[in-house]
Amino acid sequence: MTEPLPLELSHVHKRFKTGFLSLRTATAVTDLSLALRTNEIVGILGPNGAGKTTTLKMVTGLIFPTAGEVRLFGEPVHRRAARARMGFLPENPYFYDYLTAEEFLHMACGLADMPLAGRQERVTAMLKRLGIHHARALPMRKFSKGMLQRAGLAAALIHDPDLVILDEPLSGLDPIGRRDFREIILDLKRAGKTVLFSSHILPDVEDLCDRVAIIVKGRLREEGALTDLLEHGTRNTDIEVRCEPARGELLAREFPTLDCASTLAGFRLGVPVGENLQELLGRLIALNLEIVSVRPHRLSLEDLFVAHAEGAPPEAPPEREARDEGAKSAPDGEPKSAPDGANQEVES
Repeated sequence: MTEPLPLELSHVHKRFKTGFLSLRTATAVTDLSLALRTNEIVGILGPNGAGKTTTLKMVTGLIFPTAGEVRLFGEPVHRRAARARMGFLPENPYFYDYLTAEEFLHMACGLADMPLAGRQERVTAMLKRLGIHHARALPMRKFSKGMLQRAGLAAALIHDPDLVILDEPLSGLDPIGRRDFREIILDLKRAGKTVLFSSHILPDVEDLCDRVAIIVKGRLREEGALTDLLEHGTRNTDIEVRCEPARGELLAREFPTLDCASTLAGFRLGVPVGENLQELLGRLIALNLEIVSVRPHRLSLEDLFVAHAEGAPPEAPPEREARDEGAKSAPDGEPKSAPDGANQEVES
């Protein structure tokens, strides 16, 4: 029997009443379909107000979709048994100020219906794993932002969930905290868990995610493995060679279709897309030129993110002028945005 997917969103829509007397409607999410497989890390990207937090709230059952369906492990999201296999860290978690971290985690164990036997061992292990065991008896009102974030993650993981939902988990952390959180997320994958998280820290997304989903104005614009999404953005390749300046004329004569620029050590050859790179390298070696580096210029995750956010095609070059031109004229068929502030109103 095939194991059900940890998470499935099928044609999900979410609309909110807004404005004076709730007479207007703002659309936060439109026709969103996304599925997560077992043992993978998926990142949700999007600008502020894109619908990321709204999506995660629907996934966790905190709010329900206006249309469409959300299923956890093959069960509707409102089923308690399905939600019991999920852990959630919101972007701005709330804590009882006068509880200690140890008391808070014991409360989380109770909410998860964990058996009394073994609770203390689990609480102690999580406090140590998150690096706050030394402050276990300290009231949480005295915790820093990073320590509160660690306590929230400990509560999300206390019952050993199979699906972990994290909303901006790396926000506000210092470099050590970010490193620790990244390692914990990777440990979850190594343990066979599934992780869905949103983030604005693009390098962390590139380091952690098997797949990314880009959401803009409530719509899923692009989804897939990072290697697949970025490989189509190769623009050219730079070959750096070390040689005397006098050999510049030879390079210009032998490679008239290449862009040749001098460097401190020699020359940089710009190879456009479509040229036979292996043949060019062979010809350079035959001329007794020392090849220092070969660097393909690919579309970065930042380029892809900005292009979607500004309405330009993903293959657009990253130069600021190209971005500005794409932002001035959105392509035909671009979905209309919600009224000013509508998305921000529903996207915390």
